[in-house]
Amino acid sequence: MSYRPYQQIARRKSRQIHVGSVPVGGDAPISVQTMTNTLTSDAAATIAQIRRAEAAGVDIVRVSCPDEESTAALKKIVREARVPIVADIHFHYRRAIEAAEAGAACLRINPGNIGSAERVREVIKAARDHGCSMRIGVNAGSLEKHLLEKYGEPNPDALVESALEHAKILQDHDFHEFKISVKASDVFLAVAAYKQLAEACDHPLHIGITEAGGRRTGTVKSAMGLGALLWAGVGDTMRVSLSAEPEEEVLVGWEILKGLGLRHRGVKIVSCPSCARQGYNVIETVAKLEERLAHIETPLTLSIIGCVVNGPGEALMTDIGVTGGGGGRHMVYMAGKTDHHVDSASMVDHIVDLVEQKAAAIRAGEVIPNQAAE
Repeated sequence: MSYRPYQQIARRKSRQIHVGSVPVGGDAPISVQTMTNTLTSDAAATIAQIRRAEAAGVDIVRVSCPDEESTAALKKIVREARVPIVADIHFHYRRAIEAAEAGAACLRINPGNIGSAERVREVIKAARDHGCSMRIGVNAGSLEKHLLEKYGEPNPDALVESALEHAKILQDHDFHEFKISVKASDVFLAVAAYKQLAEACDHPLHIGITEAGGRRTGTVKSAMGLGALLWAGVGDTMRVSLSAEPEEEVLVGWEILKGLGLRHRGVKIVSCPSCARQGYNVIETVAKLEERLAHIETPLTLSIIGCVVNGPGEALMTDIGVTGGGGGRHMVYMAGKTDHHVDSASMVDHIVDLVEQKAAAIRAGEVIPNQAAE
């Protein structure tokens, strides 16, 4: 939590469950999820995609299990994955049982949609026997017919009522290891539904703006919706839903959490949009640094500012800072203090070296001495 009062977020108090080794709810960190888009029956392709998501920092990965071939491949996928795997199930109760037996850490399933009470009991027994949690996943695009008839259209009341109906089924069977989502592609609807649900129960909430769109549109919509919820303290785990590769969803999710100070991972770059005052090419420099520093997982901050108007002030609040100067020589700040100069030609390589040294020192609990002036 930040030491600045205006940056503090009071999170909603929720029950804690586990998705495999990952705690969700309570005081656990807000976990970042994604979903594969390969055929789950193609275990090799699915595992390769999970590896890329893991490298991006994912905490939990969901895979779709629409058929028996998918659940048959799930055992190998679970064995190879380094993060818990959620099996996404719709309607067919046998797939849920097979997924639990294959080692899925969680089942995404709506118990009211899988048929008779006996089938519900069988799925709950399989989940309990194999240590599976569940996610009740309500979506505005697939609300139950009786709720659409009652409310006329998807609205917050309908989404919340659906979620609580499914939750009651699990609770009536003394099963409490579940989280809930009430997703919609409309930001206003999703935010209103989640806030209403947060007031109605203490179950952990999986938040997301579903079908948000492509990389740019979906990122903006997700940042607005998830940012509003997280800022209000609502949300225990999250997925950014993009028409893009899963690792892109993970990266955006992390940036949202980092922007709100809720989690920290990697280098947070503060950079200006650049203008005629810039002492070096800011846009080109930032693009190169983002690529070359992507491997850093240690949390630290870096300011890249083109001139002295805002550069010194931003550098005060970052671990490392660079402010553009005249004649191709730029001031480097360490821990908010002027330290040495660097020239344009060697600046990117020099900053990468400084960041790597700083990250190593943070991991080792050391303090880096100031650099000699150049």
